[in-house]
Amino acid sequence: MLIKKPSDIKASEITDEKHYKDRRKFMQVGLGLAGAAAIPGLWLPGPVHAAREKLQGVQPSQYSSTEKPTSYKDITTYNNFYEFGTSKTDPAKYAHTLKPEPWSIAIEGEVAKPGNYHLEDMIKASTLEERIYRFRCVEAWGMVIPWVGLSLGDMLKRFEPTSRAKYVEFTTLYDLKQMPGQRRSVLNWPYVEGLGINEAMHPLSIMAVGLYGEVLPNQNGAPLRLVVPWKYGFKNIKSIVKIRFTETMPRSTWAASAPREYGFYANVNPAVNHPRWSQAKERIIGSGSIFARRKKTLMFNGYAEQVAHLYAGMDLRKNF
Repeated sequence: MLIKKPSDIKASEITDEKHYKDRRKFMQVGLGLAGAAAIPGLWLPGPVHAAREKLQGVQPSQYSSTEKPTSYKDITTYNNFYEFGTSKTDPAKYAHTLKPEPWSIAIEGEVAKPGNYHLEDMIKASTLEERIYRFRCVEAWGMVIPWVGLSLGDMLKRFEPTSRAKYVEFTTLYDLKQMPGQRRSVLNWPYVEGLGINEAMHPLSIMAVGLYGEVLPNQNGAPLRLVVPWKYGFKNIKSIVKIRFTETMPRSTWAASAPREYGFYANVNPAVNHPRWSQAKERIIGSGSIFARRKKTLMFNGYAEQVAHLYAGMDLRKNF
């Protein structure tokens, strides 16, 4: 079996203690902000970046966009991660409380091989690829991010889903000490998201463990997060601790909290506006001032050729 339970791991396969401690120290320190302007892309002096750990053996991907990536600074200091606060700058300020090592993922539901699996083993058994994907948020802003991840479909197949597995549900860590934003009732915790099994198995879907060739920072969803590039950002759940295969559609957090605003599928569709703003145009963070000309939003975030067939026959105004 490629992915091992704790009892299956030989002593010779355990991560070197010095490397483990160094990596753990890095992930706990995270990134700090000395200060940032309210407008993304305009920064006050002095943002402090901790030493960053390179990921080894990363390969380029055939699925990457040719667009210029957003800067590392913008990607890591302008985030939505309510577990650390509702301001875009809160995650970079407060996510140092997250302890992403050691980390395990519970596999449950309609699979032949349920259990708790170590993240390190999942990574060791996988090919890591750098994939430059457009990342689109509901608030009409986006980024172009060079994620490092493993194929979600290949990972899920190892657990041998049964024929009853129609959906995949993902759950974020729930820990009030590590994620102090969960003390506030802005959402029903823990955060839950889901995909149809066909969406999860699509070759564009990945589990990201890094960006810019380096270990994923805490504020970006360490140690692993979902990346489905044709969907809005809220679908891309962070700091995942549980994956459950189900026969029925999961009750995802935002779809349950505000069903008129956030549908289960959450495909980028410029023809369906958010109730409080238009989705027809977008601005890429870091591409200019706040007054820079916005670009037309593309159907499925520009991935229509690859994924439109997944939704053949569906009314994408109702199934948004």
